[in-house]
Amino acid sequence: MLKYNDLIELKDVFFLGLTEPEVNVLRLYFSRSKMSDTPEPLIVGEKDFGDSYSINMDKNSPLIQIDFDTYIAYSIRNESFTSWDDYEEFEGKIFRIYKKSRYLDFISVGTYATEDFPGPFKHYGISCLDHIVDIVSASEPVVTEVVADQSTLS
Repeated sequence: MLKYNDLIELKDVFFLGLTEPEVNVLRLYFSRSKMSDTPEPLIVGEKDFGDSYSINMDKNSPLIQIDFDTYIAYSIRNESFTSWDDYEEFEGKIFRIYKKSRYLDFISVGTYATEDFPGPFKHYGISCLDHIVDIVSASEPVVTEVVADQSTLS
């Protein structure tokens, strides 16, 4: 079984979706990516930037399933509307654990969650291709690899 920290160095994943299999239990699905072997011209306006290679879902790799037994909050944002913020401090690349973040600030103002109740919690962030996923939870995530149903990847 994988641990969340095993994902810290992983690069370029796609967010496939989430479910709540039970009330306030969160399950998220991610796909690894693969760079295309076929070059494509990158032309913007009149400027030719040369060849580029698309990043696509790796349909041959198992999906990453992350389960949280409980959560305080979660959020999904469109990657196109996010910006870098030097205020935030985290460990990891795509799969992150935040020490300081705007989302943690929001949790401290918008909820009554504290270190006493429900107990110590963390901000887990996944900076995917196309989506930014944020989860604040007092439970440690459980990470498993699952075989993809081909209809999931369509």
